[in-house]
Amino acid sequence: MLTLTHSQKRHLKALAHHRKPVVIIGNNGVTSAIRLEIHQALNHHELIKVRVNAEDRDTREKMIEDLCAGSGATLVQRIGHIAVLFRHNPEAPRIEWLV
Repeated sequence: MLTLTHSQKRHLKALAHHRKPVVIIGNNGVTSAIRLEIHQALNHHELIKVRVNAEDRDTREKMIEDLCAGSGATLVQRIGHIAVLFRHNPEAPRIEWLV
């Protein structure tokens, strides 16, 4: 997991602002298909939004922590049901300033 500075987080938040969630986690929670989809999305985009449709705040936080740990992504921001995840792709970087 990557440690981001305040200015890096601010920049990533600005980049993520206009994006739509690419993965939506429903009632079944975090499944192997969801993990695969997040892995592929992070490889392609590096910065993604994930919508977690769990009613309980603690459940949402646990799901997001599990996703970050399982995918090697860094949590940039969490607002309500939406989490912004970042994982640098060294083979095909899209956000160069973090290299």
